Amino acid sequence: MHFTKYNGLGNDFIFLDGKTAQAVTDVSALARRLCNRRTGIGADGLILLLPSQTADVRMRIINSDGSEAEMCGNASRCVPLHLLSTGQTQKTNITLETLAGPIQTEVLDQTRGLVRVNMGTPRDTMLPFTVQTGTHTWTGTTVSMGNPHFVIFVEDVEKFPVAQIGPQLENHAAFPHKTNVEFVQILDKHTVRMRVWERGAGITQACGTGACATAAACVLNGLTDTQITVKLDGGDLQISWPEQKEIWMTGPAQRVFEGEVL
Repeated sequence: MHFTKYNGLGNDFIFLDGKTAQAVTDVSALARRLCNRRTGIGADGLILLLPSQTADVRMRIINSDGSEAEMCGNASRCVPLHLLSTGQTQKTNITLETLAGPIQTEVLDQTRGLVRVNMGTPRDTMLPFTVQTGTHTWTGTTVSMGNPHFVIFVEDVEKFPVAQIGPQLENHAAFPHKTNVEFVQILDKHTVRMRVWERGAGITQACGTGACATAAACVLNGLTDTQITVKLDGGDLQISWPEQKEIWMTGPAQRVFEGEVL
């Protein structure tokens, strides 16, 4: 089975395409096996690239725990680079079909791996939104980027116990489909620091949809301007939400290696 490994700011994925992707029958079991960092290739998720009748390609996103995600911002930057580098397209503007709807991507610089993505319009926002875990009440903002997010503002994100609080909130009854959780520290009107607990994957180096949800929450709460830098464990993303309609993400992606796996 031929695969290619990509990462977007350290958020890493195993790509399968062509007949290999179309032949997969149990995607959940395959994702759990391949994404295991001790006995498999190791990744945050498995990406299947499939034919589409409405876009250039259909992207299925399977988390490392075998669950399927509606959308993944970092993977959406990797896909157009993969299609270009493998000669499957010559276009720099590529549309992806996802469970969250069509996603428009633009390769700005193939050599540097710089890709801009129209992430759509944030929706289903609620603020403030409160959740009780034990004796503590968490107040934040819910945002959907086609997948669910709960954004919480904290004073010192570096010291925050993400590994402890993240799973409690991800699996809280207030989120019937579970949720991604972003912990955010405001640095200034143009810059925030974000750490993430991803639904189905745990702590990851970066989350593109989470960065967009964070930017939306920052603007809605009057904490930042509409164009900000989101500083993640794996690097920086540039997020722009002009006129509070469609939100744009710009950042790098990188091919890591390819190979064969049984």
